[in-house]
Amino acid sequence: MTVNEFKEEMKQRLKEKYAMDFKDASPQEVFHVLGSVVKAYYSDAWSDTWKDYLRAEQKQVYYFSIEFLPGKMLKSNLLNLGILEVVKEGLAELDFDLEDLVDVEKDMALGNGGLGRLASCFMDSIASCGLPGNGNGIRYDYGLFKQRFVDGYQVELPDEWLRNGNTWEVRKESKAVDVRFGGQVWMKEMADGKLKPVYENDRILRAVPYDTAILGYQNHIVNTLRLWSVEIPASQEDQYRSIDDRRQFEDLTAVLYPDDSNEHGRRVRLAQEYFFVSAGVQSIMRYFKKLNKPLTLLNEYVAIHINDTHPALCIPEMMRILMDDYELSWEVAVSITTKVMSYTNHTIMAEALEKWPVELMKDALPRMYQIIEELDRRFVATYSGVWDADLIQRTRIIQNGQVHMAHMAIIYSHSTNGVAKLHSDLLKEVVLHDFYVLFPERFNNKTNGIAQRRWSQLANPEMAKVLDETIGKSWRQDSDDLKLLKNYVEDEAVLTKLAVAKQHNKQKLASYIKEHTGIEVSPEAIFDVQIKRLHAYKRQLLNLLHIMKCYFDLKDNPQKEGNQRVFIFGAKAAPSYTYAKAIIKVINECANLINHDPDIKGRIKIVFLENYNVTLAEQIIPAADVSEQISLASKEASGTSNMKLMLNGAVTIATLDGANVEIRDAVGDDNIVIFGMTEAEVYACYESNDYLALKIYEESPILQRILNAFVDGTVPNIQYEGQAVVDSLLKYNDEYFLLRDFASYVAAQEQIDRLYSDKKRWQQMSLLNIANAGRFSSDDTVMRYAEDIWQIEPVEKYTKKRT
Repeated sequence: MTVNEFKEEMKQRLKEKYAMDFKDASPQEVFHVLGSVVKAYYSDAWSDTWKDYLRAEQKQVYYFSIEFLPGKMLKSNLLNLGILEVVKEGLAELDFDLEDLVDVEKDMALGNGGLGRLASCFMDSIASCGLPGNGNGIRYDYGLFKQRFVDGYQVELPDEWLRNGNTWEVRKESKAVDVRFGGQVWMKEMADGKLKPVYENDRILRAVPYDTAILGYQNHIVNTLRLWSVEIPASQEDQYRSIDDRRQFEDLTAVLYPDDSNEHGRRVRLAQEYFFVSAGVQSIMRYFKKLNKPLTLLNEYVAIHINDTHPALCIPEMMRILMDDYELSWEVAVSITTKVMSYTNHTIMAEALEKWPVELMKDALPRMYQIIEELDRRFVATYSGVWDADLIQRTRIIQNGQVHMAHMAIIYSHSTNGVAKLHSDLLKEVVLHDFYVLFPERFNNKTNGIAQRRWSQLANPEMAKVLDETIGKSWRQDSDDLKLLKNYVEDEAVLTKLAVAKQHNKQKLASYIKEHTGIEVSPEAIFDVQIKRLHAYKRQLLNLLHIMKCYFDLKDNPQKEGNQRVFIFGAKAAPSYTYAKAIIKVINECANLINHDPDIKGRIKIVFLENYNVTLAEQIIPAADVSEQISLASKEASGTSNMKLMLNGAVTIATLDGANVEIRDAVGDDNIVIFGMTEAEVYACYESNDYLALKIYEESPILQRILNAFVDGTVPNIQYEGQAVVDSLLKYNDEYFLLRDFASYVAAQEQIDRLYSDKKRWQQMSLLNIANAGRFSSDDTVMRYAEDIWQIEPVEKYTKKRT
């Protein structure tokens, strides 16, 4: 496609859609026209990819995730089609800037953080690696929420991402399925002696799929992300006697993670999980019927991946379909199901391993509960006498009046993986040790990765240009080739070019900060970045304690040497997570105090940017000098912001937690700054139970001054929130060892300051982080999933590669 061909196509479609010329069109109108042009470019490849898979009878993976966080898709689609530069040039000749059209597009914010972004990175990489794979999730009417700060407090507003429609989705009415909820189910004996379920007083909802094309990187392969929306079938209209009655069911796909602090919220959340699981599994079985293969061979054509515990109902739902619809025996159905299913655990935190009250499961999903109850009974029967009785009781699916979803996912899938080496080791040795005793062959590690095309080529084009000029363009196809950059660690010209690109990114972010917050920051300062979900274990509060130390040091000695610092936060707290929201308030009020204190002359600034999402991350990450990865060792499963920041040349300050361990191994001890307790020390502390946060506080005048400032009026407007923070550390004994790690963290930050002052040394560290980032490509990660877990192969093995 030439620039002229593109322009003619745009003009023609603008006339057809809006009956106007470009001189009269708004960015909104041009964006929608461009979207239709792009869809036309990939529509044949989308259709051909599906036909290829069907014709080759190729095994496909279906990735079930309650979150997907694709962000904006326009530039990603243009890049993957190989027409990004052509479109930029063509639009410029039509007097439009591509970035203005990008601003029109809404983030597909259908996730909360790392889980949803990982799922989207995987979708990109599965297609780019030529693998047959599909996503399966929920089309939420609203994104997570739009975060605003009012008087320093987080306020949640609706994220109306669908207000102007979604250019990229295609409604597939013909692929809709029915999903049953509630009522009563009893088993009726048929003439042939088989039992069939009979449903009474149940509700039937319609699941309608909206498909989004997932384009492979310049390989003409287009996979599908299928998101389900709820509707009330016409046949069920008379069951809904009021608008409120309708709304409680229509709201099923309204928001991600409804507040589960009350009974209604828990019921909606469980219903959401079953809704997209049932719809997805039914859709898969409908596809499998087209192959005319025996059901006993299902695992040779279908792999279902359970991304965290939310989609664990895939297991009883597959059992239901195989037994109730296809009349297979229990033994055959459970064998097939286990071979098809695989499970990724994403947490070490016990409270994050989903559990549902038995009574709620019985009432909301009676057939599911019947099957789960039998799965549990047969598990006990199978392993009793083989293993210790206490071990069996600890690993049961149903215990203490609750259904343990992780237990079911492990027992009835053929693979359980962690998402970083340390995380996987902890699963085997501590968190899921009982299950590792039972099924050692099922446990494996798959360290997370990121879609490096988006986080380098799209997010940081200036750096990408320097890489092209220095090592050629092969890294764009194979990120492992970034290692070629190591050859230039002593090349002053290359170091300077990378530093200039970083400085330009900092200037752009400084302009964004000024425009959106009114805070002026110096691009000459160290940009110290912590961007991730707001949770106590991620220890944004530890970051703040150090900032307050720096502030008091400057108050005492305004001539103190050291670099300027801009501390940048981006984070949302769950609406019902009161303590996390208190931390946000405290950070914002500390920012008000420090940013407006004339005594420190702007040496420190705090910027907490509202509404952190993928698009905002794409602006922050290329500008970051320092990557804060400071969770308590043993708590973060992996992390992926650490990988994105590393790829963009930030230097990591980190505990040895999650994938930080592997980043340290990749870059070497000299190119990362490590501090704090190790995982072994944390568990030793748990074992000895002798940690006394109050003792550390009493022995540290520095910590006394900082914590007292939160409650004595030094930091204004945080009387309640400051007390909550201090109580969490002193009264409730500092669950995440912030005070224990404080001195080590301060020393690490002082090392950062010294390193940054040596410009060449810092530039070399930055270069080596970029050069070693290739190992964290999600392309490599999904290939390991494909080979070790899913047993799927790239499409090129079955069909000729398209040109």
